[in-house]
Amino acid sequence: MLPTLTLALAAAIGVSGHYTFPKAYVGSAATTDWQYVRKADNFQSNGFAGNVASEQIRCFQSTHAGASGTLSVAAGSQVTYGAAPNVYHPGPMQFYLARVPDGVDVSSWKGEGAVWFKIYHEQPNFGAQLTWPSNGKSTFPVTIPKCIKSGNYLLRAEHIGLHVAQSSGGAQFYISCAQLTVTGGGNTEPSSKVSFPGAYKATDPGILININYPVPTSYKNPDPMSLHARRAWNPKA
Repeated sequence: MLPTLTLALAAAIGVSGHYTFPKAYVGSAATTDWQYVRKADNFQSNGFAGNVASEQIRCFQSTHAGASGTLSVAAGSQVTYGAAPNVYHPGPMQFYLARVPDGVDVSSWKGEGAVWFKIYHEQPNFGAQLTWPSNGKSTFPVTIPKCIKSGNYLLRAEHIGLHVAQSSGGAQFYISCAQLTVTGGGNTEPSSKVSFPGAYKATDPGILININYPVPTSYKNPDPMSLHARRAWNPKA
């Protein structure tokens, strides 16, 4: 009875617990929704992407549209991503970067192909249930690696709702992409990169998982980049 009740409650809560990621800013600078972030398909519905093989899994856009502005940030400093409303579901917050080729307009670049590398993901706290640092929050600071090259980038914010992820296609992806200009960077070019779609499979253990019962004692983030590859350019990975 307990597992059935838990799943039923999770599904019912999921109907009203959706959110978007419309803001990115540096410091305390005020920004408007979708100023530096590409307007996602869920900007009105607060819905989610559920198919890891769809184009939506990249920046949550069925039709490409650039943001109205590009946020300038110094390498080694933080960008804060904002959710609206708070992140409600249990699951990991993750961030990827993709460098725009030199001479290409950041607003028109779609981020296609194997151009993305992960810069952050969170792990849960384990116990009677899994609890996640992102749950209940609306702001998420992420450090732009100091070693990466200067230039224009897309910053992909992704939160994966795992409350009904016990069946294939049940994981909920809340995604958006911000346009950045990174200044004062180094010379590092991450060698291991992935594409969206293509990086994830619906059967990946961090995507197809029952977090409700029995409660897991470990969690493997969806992470197509090997730990060795990430540590080659990011010692904190």
